[in-house]
Amino acid sequence: MSIAKRTTLLRTAVVAATTALAAAISTLPAHALDAQWCKDVHIRFFVGGAEGDAFGTIVYNGAKQAAADLGPKVDYIFSGWDVEKMVQQLREAVAVKPQGIAMMGHPGDAAIMPLAEQAHKDGVKMMYQNVPVPTVTAAFGGGYVGAQQEQQGRALGAEAFKLAGLKAGDKAIMIGPFENESRGARERGTVAALKEAGIDVVQINSATEWAADPNLAIPVITAALLNNPGVKAVGYPGGQMLGNVPTYMQSAGRKPGDIFNFGFDTSPQIVEAFKGGWVQLTADQQPFMQGYLPILSLCQQVVLGLAPMNVDTGAGFVTPQNYEIVSELAKQALR
Repeated sequence: MSIAKRTTLLRTAVVAATTALAAAISTLPAHALDAQWCKDVHIRFFVGGAEGDAFGTIVYNGAKQAAADLGPKVDYIFSGWDVEKMVQQLREAVAVKPQGIAMMGHPGDAAIMPLAEQAHKDGVKMMYQNVPVPTVTAAFGGGYVGAQQEQQGRALGAEAFKLAGLKAGDKAIMIGPFENESRGARERGTVAALKEAGIDVVQINSATEWAADPNLAIPVITAALLNNPGVKAVGYPGGQMLGNVPTYMQSAGRKPGDIFNFGFDTSPQIVEAFKGGWVQLTADQQPFMQGYLPILSLCQQVVLGLAPMNVDTGAGFVTPQNYEIVSELAKQALR
């Protein structure tokens, strides 16, 4: 075949492809490529915590940014991390029949399953954030934006063991919602990693209200430290409690660096705790993305017919060596 003929065929193919692309774009809803292309969509978004709490505020800011960028009408639901309240609020959300619901997975597969089934029957698109519900999504669809709980917990345990210089036989305390099958998988993963390394782990089951008011945990943590004077490390289940470490340590008569304190998330309080030498390690799960991406995905599902997103937001670790990189964003409740 001559070069001229090949060139002609190539040009023909390019023209055909361009024409096909133009035809495909022309079939999209008229507003699909506009700045507010999701403006006709109604979404209910579960923030998880109470208004103003450290972690929930970052999730909320991500969701608000998505709403501003894309244009949907969003109802924001605050639950104070109370799983029973979340279930009732989800029941109410499904009854309203919005086009999409972004739900925190804390109540777990069994509690969410019947409501997910009803949402599926009603044509309501679902996304889940922060805690995965794999059985629910396998049965009735939906995506997940957040860290993989057990994997992130195990990774944090292994990192704490390494950075704290722990050795087999040392004692650590791990606080977490161990009785919650879904949400507690992360902290159970941390305990498993530490125990596999030979650490003697004292487990403290965290009360739901500690997430809303971490000062409520002061007597329990103080007593645990006094009863276990040889503890080398303490792990915390979330940003609210990790940010309150200086208060816990001072209440127990400990100084910065006496104990290796570690946990999950970032916040202005955690940044200050790093700066003061109170906190040595945290696992960042980028809650801003857990706010932004579920709304983006619901808009894409409803308007464009795209498949739901599945995004692991477990970004890595923040330490005294690198916390300043995220400090400004943390202070703005964006990281």
